[in-house]
Amino acid sequence: MSARSQAKTIVLVVDDDGDIRMSLEMMLNYEGYEVWTARDGEEALARLDKEAAAGRGAEVALCDVKMPRLDGPGLLDALAQRAQRPSVIMISGHGDVPTAVDALRRGAVDFLEKPLEHNRVSTSLKSALRERALAAENRVLKRALSEPWKLLGESAPMRQLRDQVARVAASDSAVLISGENGAGKEVVARQIHLSSARAAGPFVPVNCAAIPSELIESELFGHEKGSFTGAFERRVGHFEAAHEGTLFLDEIGDMPLAAQSKLLRALETHEVTRVGGQRPIPVDIRVVAATNADLRAAVEAKSFRMDLFYRLNVVPLRVPALRERPEDVPALARRFLAELAARSGRSALEIDDDAMALLKSLPYPGNVRQLRNLLEGASVLADGPTLTRAALEGILDSGAALSAPPAALALSPAEDPYSAPTFEQFKDRSEALFIRRKLAENEGNIKRTAETLGMQRSHLYKKLDRYGLR
Repeated sequence: MSARSQAKTIVLVVDDDGDIRMSLEMMLNYEGYEVWTARDGEEALARLDKEAAAGRGAEVALCDVKMPRLDGPGLLDALAQRAQRPSVIMISGHGDVPTAVDALRRGAVDFLEKPLEHNRVSTSLKSALRERALAAENRVLKRALSEPWKLLGESAPMRQLRDQVARVAASDSAVLISGENGAGKEVVARQIHLSSARAAGPFVPVNCAAIPSELIESELFGHEKGSFTGAFERRVGHFEAAHEGTLFLDEIGDMPLAAQSKLLRALETHEVTRVGGQRPIPVDIRVVAATNADLRAAVEAKSFRMDLFYRLNVVPLRVPALRERPEDVPALARRFLAELAARSGRSALEIDDDAMALLKSLPYPGNVRQLRNLLEGASVLADGPTLTRAALEGILDSGAALSAPPAALALSPAEDPYSAPTFEQFKDRSEALFIRRKLAENEGNIKRTAETLGMQRSHLYKKLDRYGLR
């Protein structure tokens, strides 16, 4: 087991009673916590300052109310002035309602009476740690929605994309974002929204591929009560929900043809009519769509409406694949490690040079999303405060290998459908190639690939065996 996996949560016990300090230390050590002790508030602050200089800090403090020099309420006030501080659980042998209320008002997360019960202390600690972890995660999520750092990277493609986003945000035109799975199309859409005059309005993401064809009209436009079996109440659709904001239509290429005509009408008229409704409802929205498919080819194949394509493709944007900008990997990697650290309440891992070189060399068929997942897994295996090449290779060797991206799948003459001598062989090769590309897009995940292809996993396994893809 690595040193990092053995790291313990630190609890600070502050009480002038030596027997209580010893009892709590034994109890908490038994439960797996590392325990620091102090006789009063001043000694506690001195210990926190000393450990902070070494890059360590307590996550929770159990603090007595009445102590010499600096008492519990005084310690709470002192901690309130610090950016990095433990959550405080107040303990007292003289517990009463006014004391408890005052402690909670000053920032304590809980209040325990002496004599202390083991189960009550354990429950309070776990609750405080859960709240602390949740608060850290919420801070990360808030930054993700409000800060432009999500479009990280100083490569030429990313500088160009940021410039395009800034220009697009100043208008209200429809935008069509193209790019591979995991490249960050929704991130770009959110950034357009947050940088636009509609930033105060809602951002409503819709995965068109995830909505059954029979429900897509109801999902987009809403329905009235009793309009169909199961419509037990009125429902507002995504168009209405996005009023005065931005509607993000992800995987637009997977929308059924029948729904495309209704979508086009809503975009042209700026009105929607709920299923079962009679009255058109005006909507003020900006539409941003995204696709990983070639919509021009879909138009030629008559699986996507030409008029809808041109209605959505007013301003085209392309999100570059991660393999096209390896110089951006270091900034992204450090950002993701910082996010992981914030969620766990720990210090962010550093990355040594060999590990970074490996990260920059990988092809990333899953793009930015795959980089994030790789780092999350490697963090668990990290030995100490630095992420090494060995930790990354451990994840890759365990089954998370990064195969070549779909666009880079090289075909031999025996695999190329168009070199097939017969029509039957053409069909077999085309099917094998299609399955192979979907496997790469889904990072080798059989369940997701089967769902994408609309077939049972057992059927997919038979296809894999038939074409030698296992």
